[in-house]
Amino acid sequence: MSYSPAQNAPFHEQTQWLFLAVLGVLVVASVIGGLLKWRVADGEAHGVIDNLNSRIKAWWVMVLFVSLAFTFGKTGVILLFMFMSFSALREYVTLTYTRTADHLVLALMFYIALPLQYYFIWIEWYGLYSIFIPVHVFLIMPILASLGGDTNRFLERTAKMQWGLMICVFCLSHLPALLTLEIPGYEGRNLLLIAYLIMVVQGSDVLQYVWGKLVGKRPVAPQLSPSKTVGGLVGGIASATLLGTGLYWCTPFAPWQAALVSLTICLMGFLGGLVMSAIKRDRGVKDWGTMIEGHGGMLDRLDSVVFAAPVFFHVVRYWWVP
Repeated sequence: MSYSPAQNAPFHEQTQWLFLAVLGVLVVASVIGGLLKWRVADGEAHGVIDNLNSRIKAWWVMVLFVSLAFTFGKTGVILLFMFMSFSALREYVTLTYTRTADHLVLALMFYIALPLQYYFIWIEWYGLYSIFIPVHVFLIMPILASLGGDTNRFLERTAKMQWGLMICVFCLSHLPALLTLEIPGYEGRNLLLIAYLIMVVQGSDVLQYVWGKLVGKRPVAPQLSPSKTVGGLVGGIASATLLGTGLYWCTPFAPWQAALVSLTICLMGFLGGLVMSAIKRDRGVKDWGTMIEGHGGMLDRLDSVVFAAPVFFHVVRYWWVP
């Protein structure tokens, strides 16, 4: 497989270009938000504009934390996503029906399964971190729950806790797991794969919102997420696919491969968002939490990423790792 000059550029140079691109987008967004507040809202309270500006501020904070994690390399990235998993799992459990008999299971989830999953990724033990939660932990969880002796809604309680661990820990952990892949000709640049996945999937979310406001009329799934429209879906995914194709130079992909991979993870992100919306509707809430100003909880920002991450990881592993 051949690589373009941009792909063969030093890792620090590629990282600088990505950082400058993200910084430029945030600066432009901040200027636009400020102008809207000044010219349209005349400095007064305005629901839509104030929400936009709070989201932009939240993105500044999130980009800062991700940048700091990247500065500390593999350990920093693993610790960051471990914290994200813990926060997301806490939000999920808060909205889930549990009983006193589930305390042992909850302790297993938060204090054993979660840190061990990330430890196995840190030591790059693929044979274990790929099956640890969906096989071993999933078998242990109902055993511990049954020892509590409470059969009230037993199957429901166990299944919900298993699903939460799957979403918040197992799926999300595939982002730092990208650092363990040994891709010929791409050595030492795996951090860019994490940045690529986040930028494309999150970019798809934002672009779907923008296109939905511009041309969207018909909802895709009105019972799950009335704000998601057919126009927004098509325009957002198409635009994000073009974004991912344009960023091929920071990946081991050729342009046509980047287009297919981008399309795949954008679709998975959209479908993941629908699934998480269905869960929120079931629990009767609008957001998972209030941790991030303008964005709801941690899970509200990760809902699309958690579904795209394992698919992206295995696509790269099976097609680009010998």
